[in-house]
Amino acid sequence: MLKIVLLGGGNVAHHLFTQFSKNPKVELIQWYNRRGSSIEKFEQHTEITTRLDTLKEADVYIIAVSDNAIAELSTVLPFQDKLVVHTSGNTPLQNIDSKNRAGVFYPLQSFKKDKKVDWSKVPLLIEASTENDLDFLLELAKSMSENVYKINSQQRSTIHLTAVFVNNFVNHLYSIGSDLCEVEQIPFEVFIPLINQTTKSLNTTTPKVAQTGPAVRGDTNTIESHLEQLKDPLHKEIYKSITRSIISTHGREKL
Repeated sequence: MLKIVLLGGGNVAHHLFTQFSKNPKVELIQWYNRRGSSIEKFEQHTEITTRLDTLKEADVYIIAVSDNAIAELSTVLPFQDKLVVHTSGNTPLQNIDSKNRAGVFYPLQSFKKDKKVDWSKVPLLIEASTENDLDFLLELAKSMSENVYKINSQQRSTIHLTAVFVNNFVNHLYSIGSDLCEVEQIPFEVFIPLINQTTKSLNTTTPKVAQTGPAVRGDTNTIESHLEQLKDPLHKEIYKSITRSIISTHGREKL
């Protein structure tokens, strides 16, 4: 059984705790967070500590904290030559202090404490400074997910950037759409089948082929009508920027 110490008390750490607690191949022997109040309610399930000098011996120490705190926390860990990994999408492997063996265990997913996650479908992106540690992390990852990938730091950074486009930015566009609906008292759920169908189509075709809309068709009348309807200058600029990008991608004449 793989022995794990978890460090951090945020969204990712809470979801890792939930998964580790029901994974028969691992044992979460300890959970550290500098503010014990955020994790103390789990003390019936694993040992809780707020002191780094009480950390137990484990096979791997998983740092699940904010990106800007990873390097500092890894520096003050009171041991050396242990496997220490972080869960960040945009932090290099080298940000783990060199006194320990470094690794990355990055789940490509958005996490909120109150949102359930099907870990079997979550892509886990793995990196390590040694082959033995990489094999260990692969074993751990495969006990959790059907989708495990060996990825280097540059690839992972690109994946994180791409995730901002395909997830965070897209969700923001949903938010703008929801605001437009609210003004005219239109239920946003009317768009859910359309959103689901577009997402489903990406299982069988590329995003470029799946693209539809007035910019692809060169429908200048519709584009101008939409711009007239938009009252917020920022929304207008977003519409124009994305329209220009679609036109450029699909080789249309500039509108």
